[in-house]
Amino acid sequence: IQKVLKLRPDVIIMDLMMPGMDGTETTRQLLAKAPESNVLILTTFGTSDGITHALEAGAKGAIMKNCDFSELVTAIHSVAKGEEYISPEIKRIISNDPPIAPLSPRQAEILRSIIRGLSNPDIAKQLGISLDMVKEHTEALFQKLGVANRPEAVAIALRKHLLKI
Repeated sequence: IQKVLKLRPDVIIMDLMMPGMDGTETTRQLLAKAPESNVLILTTFGTSDGITHALEAGAKGAIMKNCDFSELVTAIHSVAKGEEYISPEIKRIISNDPPIAPLSPRQAEILRSIIRGLSNPDIAKQLGISLDMVKEHTEALFQKLGVANRPEAVAIALRKHLLKI
């Protein structure tokens, strides 16, 4: 972020998966400090959730790393002009696997606990909440994920990279 503020590039090419802070949060923080910046997401992780959240954070474009060079050039030129560029492959990914709305902090805690294999009583104890609250949060989480049980929730979370684990 500091380099962008100093150098003011026409286009910032951002990966979604980075150590420390992911590309979505980096984009959000960067655009809060330099709203005129043009961010292009370049990723190998084609999950609709990560890409959509990065676009919602203000990225102007998204393209897969395995794209043709000419498509990359087109995307960079479009984004540099402030235009949106979403590659056909990204559009297909988003339409075939619609993103899940962001999880609330509590839903993320519950999902992490489920992934770790904790039971509802264990989750209640760990989070300092009642068993009824755990059940309520779990039902809301399952509804948001569109799943019926814990194994399905874990599978969706891992496939969509919903949590850093």
